[in-house]
Amino acid sequence: MYKQIAENKRRTVYIIIGFVLMVGVIASLFAWAYNDPFIAVWTVIVSVVYAIIQYYAAGSLTMVMTGAKEITKKDNPRFYNIVENLSITTGLPMPKVYIVDDKAPNAFATGRDPKHAAVAATTGLLDIMNDKEVTAVMAHEMSHVKNYDIRVSMIVFGLVCVIGLISDLAFRMMFYGNRQRNNEGSPVGYVLVLIAAVLSPIVASLAQMAVSRQREYLADASAVNITRYPEGMIDALKKLQSHSTPMKSQNVAAEAMYINNPLRKGFFSNLFSSHPPIEKRIERLEHGKKTF
Repeated sequence: MYKQIAENKRRTVYIIIGFVLMVGVIASLFAWAYNDPFIAVWTVIVSVVYAIIQYYAAGSLTMVMTGAKEITKKDNPRFYNIVENLSITTGLPMPKVYIVDDKAPNAFATGRDPKHAAVAATTGLLDIMNDKEVTAVMAHEMSHVKNYDIRVSMIVFGLVCVIGLISDLAFRMMFYGNRQRNNEGSPVGYVLVLIAAVLSPIVASLAQMAVSRQREYLADASAVNITRYPEGMIDALKKLQSHSTPMKSQNVAAEAMYINNPLRKGFFSNLFSSHPPIEKRIERLEHGKKTF
C-alpha cells in the first residue's frame, strides 16, 4: 500500500514535468513557423502557471464539468452517512460529498490529497444499489483517496484538457495566419494543425494509460478489506456491468476518475481505457474471497 502511494506521488511529478516539456516543444514549433520567439516564451510561462493552478483547482473544475452538486447530510442522509462512516473506518478526513444527476450508475473521487478530497455518485447508482453495495463502491473510492490515485487522475484530467486547447490554438493560428497572408494557404500552418490533430488523441490516450489499470484491482481489493464483505463489491460490480450505459455528460479527460468507464463503448475506447473489464475485476474478487 505504501509502495503504491509513493509511486503515485512520483508519477504525479513525472506527468507534470512531461506536460511542461511537451507544451514547450509545441510552442517552439509555433514560434519557428511564425518567426516569433515570444510565442514559445509566453506559452511555456502560461503552461507552468496553468500547471500550478491546475494542481489546486482541478478538483473544483472536475465537479463543474461533471455537473456534480455538493450535498449535506440533510440533503441525502443515506448517502452522506455511508461516506461519513467510511471516513471514520479508514481514518481519512471527511471528503466533500457530491451527487451527479445522471441515470447511468457510476461514481468517482477527486482531489489533490486526502485533506482536499471529494467523492461523488450518480443518482442512477444510488437508485439501483442497496446500502451494502453503495458502501462497497464508496469504499473503493475512499481507497483511491488513501492511495493518492486521485492526485494522478486529477493531473491527467488537466493534461488532457490542455491538449485540447493546444489543438484548438493550432487551428486558430492557421486561420489567423491565412488571413494575414491574404487568405493564401500556409503549408506550415497546415502541417502544424495536422501534427496537433494527430498528437492530441495520442497524448490523451497515453496520459490515460499512465493511470495504471492495476489501481482499479487494488481499489476493489481495498474496498473488500475495509468492508469485510466481498459480496458487496462483487454485487456492485455486477450491477455496474448489467446497467452499464454511457453518461449523458461525457468527458474523455475525466474518464480515468470513474469506477466504470463513462464513455460510449467502442473499439478504441476499450483499447485505451484506464479501466480493466468488469468481468475480470469480478473474477479476481471471486478468486480472492478466501484471502480477504
